[in-house]
Amino acid sequence: MRTSPRLVAGVALLAAPVAAAVPSAASAAPAPTAPAPSVAAARALGLTGAHAADLKAAPDQKFTVVGVAVDRDGTSHTRMVRTFRNLPVLGGDVVVHQSRSGAYEGTSGTLRSAPSPTAPKVPASKAKKSAAAKHYKLRDDGALVVEARTADHQPHLAWRFRTEGKKADGTPSRVYTSVDALTGRVLFREETIKTDAGDGKGLYSGTVPLQLTKSGSSYQMKDPTRGGTLTGDAQNQSDFCILTFCLWRAPTNVFTSSTTHFGDGTNANRASAGVDAQYGTNETWDFYKEVFGRTGIKGDGKGSSNRVHYDNNYANAFWDDSCFCMTYGDGDGKQLAPLTALDVAAHEMTHGVTSATANLTYSGESGGLNEATSDIMAAAVEFYADNPSETGDYLVGERVVLPGFGRPALRFMDRPSKDGKSPDNWSADLKNLDVHYSSGVANHFYYLLSEGSGPKTINGVSYDSPTFDGKPVSGIGRDAATRIWYRALTTYMTSSTDYKAARAATLNAAKDLYGAGSTQYNAVAAAWTAVNVS
Repeated sequence: MRTSPRLVAGVALLAAPVAAAVPSAASAAPAPTAPAPSVAAARALGLTGAHAADLKAAPDQKFTVVGVAVDRDGTSHTRMVRTFRNLPVLGGDVVVHQSRSGAYEGTSGTLRSAPSPTAPKVPASKAKKSAAAKHYKLRDDGALVVEARTADHQPHLAWRFRTEGKKADGTPSRVYTSVDALTGRVLFREETIKTDAGDGKGLYSGTVPLQLTKSGSSYQMKDPTRGGTLTGDAQNQSDFCILTFCLWRAPTNVFTSSTTHFGDGTNANRASAGVDAQYGTNETWDFYKEVFGRTGIKGDGKGSSNRVHYDNNYANAFWDDSCFCMTYGDGDGKQLAPLTALDVAAHEMTHGVTSATANLTYSGESGGLNEATSDIMAAAVEFYADNPSETGDYLVGERVVLPGFGRPALRFMDRPSKDGKSPDNWSADLKNLDVHYSSGVANHFYYLLSEGSGPKTINGVSYDSPTFDGKPVSGIGRDAATRIWYRALTTYMTSSTDYKAARAATLNAAKDLYGAGSTQYNAVAAAWTAVNVS
C-alpha cells in the first residue's frame, strides 16, 4: 500500500503508402532483375486504369498501396485498399499480380461491382439504434463508409459505429457495426479484439478471465488487449537501489503455462498470486478507460508490469515509476497475507496515475491527498469490478489482513480513526502525520460525498460515518463523487496541493461537471465542511 518510501529508482515490404486516382495510365519497361517494392507498387497503380473492369474501379475511386511482396523469381503482388468519393470501401481491398517485367497477371479481390453515387436516406441518429447491443456502449456517432464485406460482396453505403463491452466470460469486446444508410438494417458486425482467452484462479479473486499471449507451444500471462500488461515471478528476490540508481532489480519472470489456465487458488501454486495481480491490473485498466476514457496509467495505451513473490516475508506492495511496475510481497504470515488483493492492485496502479497528472508530493498534506487518491480509486475499482469474491466496500486491504493484525482492515473510509492513527477531520497537526494517516481526511470526505453520514449497510458491511459539526450530510452517489475527484486530480490539483486547495479543486470540478450551485456542487462544499475543511 506504499507503506514504505517508493523505490527510487524473402518478402520485401513497402515502407510507405503510395496512392493513385483512377483512371490513370502508366507504362514501365521490363526490369532485367527483380523489381524493388516501390517499383512494383508504382507499376500496379499504373495498371488500375487499363484493368478497371477487373478491379471494379471507377473514376470516383482512389487506390492506396499498403504492402508489396516480391517473390524470388521477380513476380510481385501489390496489396491495395480503396476509397470511393473519399469514403473507405470496406471489403474493397485487392491484390494486383505482376510478372518480373511488370506485365499484368490478374487480381485477387471479392468486390463484385463498383460503388455508385448515393446519398444516405437513414440518418446516423436513427441508424445507431440498430447498432446498439445489450451490455455494450456506443463510443462514436457513426461515420459513412462503403460496406462490401457482406455475403453478396456488393457495395452498400453504410453508417459504421464502434461499440465496446464484455463477452459473457468477461473478455473485452470491441465491435464495429455497419448499418445500411438506405434501409437501416444491420449489414455487418466485426469483432476487433482477437486474443488467446484463458483463465486463472487467484488467492482472492476466484476464477477470472485472462487474455494471454501465445509463445510457441505455451501461453504467457501477458495481455495484448491492455498494452501488453504482464505479470511475473520475482522469485523472492529484492531490488538493490541507491537513490535513483539500481544496481540490481528483482526479476519479472513472466508466468507461462502449457494450457490456458493459471493458478489453483492456493499459495502452493506460485501463479495464483500472479492471477490476482494480473486481474487487478486488468480491472483497473478497464475502470479508467470506461469511466474516464483514460487508456493505461499514463493515458498512452502502454501497459505496466507486475512482480509477485517479492523478497521474503515482505508485508508490503509498491508502485515504482522508474520501472513502471507494481510489486507485491507475500506478507509475513502473521499480520498480513500476500498483498495481491484487488483494492491493493488498484491502489498501487493509481499512484502511477497521480504521478502522471497532479504529481502530488509524497509528504505533508499533499502526500496525504496522494495516498487518499489511491484509496478512493481502489474503492471505486472494487465496486466497478463487481466480483462476488472481492465485494466492493469502503475498507482498504480487508482481504490481506490476518487475525494477528488486530483489526479487520488497514484503513476505514467512513471513520478513519478506527485504525487508531488516522484523523477523521482536518487539524493543523495534519501536516506532521505520516501520509497513510493524513489521508484519512480525504478518505472521509469521499465516503461522505458518496454515501452521506450516519449508519448504513452496503454490500453486507456496516458503516457509521460522523461529521465534524454533528450536522448530517447527504451523499450524491459514488459515481459522481469519483468523477469529481478524478477531474480535480487531473485538471486542478498540482504537486503542492493541500486540503484547502483540494476543496477548491473539487468545487471547480463539480462546477465543470454539474454546474455551479448544483446538488453535486453544494454536496462537495458540505462534505468538506463535515471534515473541517472550510
